[in-house]
Amino acid sequence: MALACEWQAEIVSADSMQVYRYLDIGTAKPAPEMRRRVPHHLIDVVCPDEPFNAARFVEMAGQVIEGIDRQGKPVFVVGGTGLYIRALLGGLFPGPAADEPRRTFYRGQADRYGKTFLYEELRQRDPKAASLIQPGDTVRIIRALEVLDLCGRSIVEKHQEHRFGIRRYEILKIGLMMDRAQLCERIDARAERMVEEGLLEEVGGLLDMGYGDDLKPMQSLGYRHMVRFAKGGLRDLDEALSLMKRDTKRYAKRQMTWFGAERDIEWFPGQDMDALRRRVRAYLEGERPSDC
Repeated sequence: MALACEWQAEIVSADSMQVYRYLDIGTAKPAPEMRRRVPHHLIDVVCPDEPFNAARFVEMAGQVIEGIDRQGKPVFVVGGTGLYIRALLGGLFPGPAADEPRRTFYRGQADRYGKTFLYEELRQRDPKAASLIQPGDTVRIIRALEVLDLCGRSIVEKHQEHRFGIRRYEILKIGLMMDRAQLCERIDARAERMVEEGLLEEVGGLLDMGYGDDLKPMQSLGYRHMVRFAKGGLRDLDEALSLMKRDTKRYAKRQMTWFGAERDIEWFPGQDMDALRRRVRAYLEGERPSDC
């Protein structure tokens, strides 16, 4: 926010959950006053029961970026969904088209035997993909099985072959570092703050609006834990909060593994604003990363 204000930039969110309307507290959307200070894009663009994926993100983000660029403003793409960022910058791999009968079959399997059954099938058939997909992420599990059925190869191998090698934009990619102990403390504090601010009530409101707990956004961090508590699947709110903290830390670890493999990221301590400011200024004034 500070850097965007200094350079009159606009922010494009690359967060796969902030695209959904009504999911505010659990996705840590920027406050309205922040969004008034600096224009934010790709927040609140679809309802929770609407499909949204990397391909749609690339299409919408591309249109937004083009519009910002025409105004002569810098674009800050901000967020933690690694696949969205990688697809935006390097293109999507040319995988097989959706096979609806096959997807219907796998959805029926999940409904009949449970998500764990479907995840276990993926783990046995494609352990590489299973290691990168959360057990509750039915959409990605089905897609991985679909690619395996249609191509005879792991979706992970297909991604690695493609390597997102199309360079669409001239970029500076910055990552923020934090001591792991401090990161864990901040995750705990944020989870507690979300509950205090009304995450449980937000989830209750979504259920009352008719959004089922099997929807992708309702299975995301925080939301699935509050749903389980609201439906009596957990003893008390403290247990839900404890599981939310644990799973968020696990997700943070997977994120660091993902971004740690991105060789073009320049890493900075998150609190070192002076170093960040110097690097962004140098880039905007014409200095480019060595691999451009």
